[in-house]
Amino acid sequence: MARDLDLLVFGSTGFTGRFVIDALRNSDEAKGGLRIGLAGRTSAKLEVMKARLCADGVVSADRVEVIVVDSADSSGLDKAVARARVVLTTVGPYLAVGKPLLAAAARAGTHLVDLTGEPPFIRYSIDTHHAEAQASGARIVHCCGFDSIPSDLGVLVLQQAAIGDGGGPCARVVYTMMAASGGFSGGTAHSLLGVVELAATDKDARRVMSDPYSLVPGGPRGPDTRERFAVGTDDDIGAVVGPFVMGPINTRVVRRSNALLEYRYGEDFSYAEQMRVGRGLKGHLVGQGIRLGLGAVVGLGASSAGRSILRRVFPAQGSGPSDEACAKGFFASELHGHRTDGAHFRGKVKAQKDPGYGATGDMIVESALRLLDDESTLGPPGVTTPAAALGLPLVHRLRRRGMTFEASRV
Repeated sequence: MARDLDLLVFGSTGFTGRFVIDALRNSDEAKGGLRIGLAGRTSAKLEVMKARLCADGVVSADRVEVIVVDSADSSGLDKAVARARVVLTTVGPYLAVGKPLLAAAARAGTHLVDLTGEPPFIRYSIDTHHAEAQASGARIVHCCGFDSIPSDLGVLVLQQAAIGDGGGPCARVVYTMMAASGGFSGGTAHSLLGVVELAATDKDARRVMSDPYSLVPGGPRGPDTRERFAVGTDDDIGAVVGPFVMGPINTRVVRRSNALLEYRYGEDFSYAEQMRVGRGLKGHLVGQGIRLGLGAVVGLGASSAGRSILRRVFPAQGSGPSDEACAKGFFASELHGHRTDGAHFRGKVKAQKDPGYGATGDMIVESALRLLDDESTLGPPGVTTPAAALGLPLVHRLRRRGMTFEASRV
């Protein structure tokens, strides 16, 4: 079948989907005649999103097609996915509903980007579809939103600066979320709940969640033994730091990037993530509160009764922060890297948009559009990562969207 679509979007009718549509509408490629398919179960809802995409007339309605297909319909997915060069999906939780679309892309040799933050899903993807995607030519690029592009590309830019300085890569890098303001949607909450539940009930998933190198199966193991959940003072940023909720996924993605990049950062590369929580006693109290809160979520998630409580507390599926809250959103992060020769490098990644929605819409759309570039400029096919598959050209794309990526020697 001829590939008569450049981009096929799943999940445009969900809460995150409208940010994807807005980011796509503002892209040069969509304005220039990109062939787009909007796929989902309900024609009427898809037509609403098509109208949003084409509202200003810059994106031609003749170039946008509505495709009705269920995410569980393997035959229908095969037909739709085979028409496209790239699939973009925001439909989660991915462990629960993402497997048929993943399989269709790997079979068809169609590139795929998603927003999963679920380590067990990525490990499933590697175990089940990496070899198949390598053979078909598909690049399956997970974690193309707030998790894990700031971390993954931030480390890439920092290490590029260190290597370019002439002394080799940093042996140790720490990513710190310095400040952020943003909302929390029901879809994100229930994806988190699904991971917690699986870790509590499935020993293989629990092993994936506890192993820092679980997304590098069979590869050399570096020095990291566990994720950072302690509260303490970090001298590089001069403040108290505590656990960062997205660290357990981001760190594993960065370690997989290092492996796929043929250990450009070194086989002894150490990586950790944390969050700035303040200064002095108040900072320590806030950090301990966050640590205990995360522990409470994990503890409640270990039982069916606890999960029932969390479902009542978490936002409902399909809901999300208000437009006003999203408009005020932003994030700012710093990376500090140290070479074995004592050299110190600092990087910054930030955006003036809600991290999980406005900024994530930009990140996943630009990731998808990057996959439409010449194949020779992309990393090898397979189950891969933003840094390994999309590299510095994606950094340049996101800078044009207003995101900051920078690094220099201190």
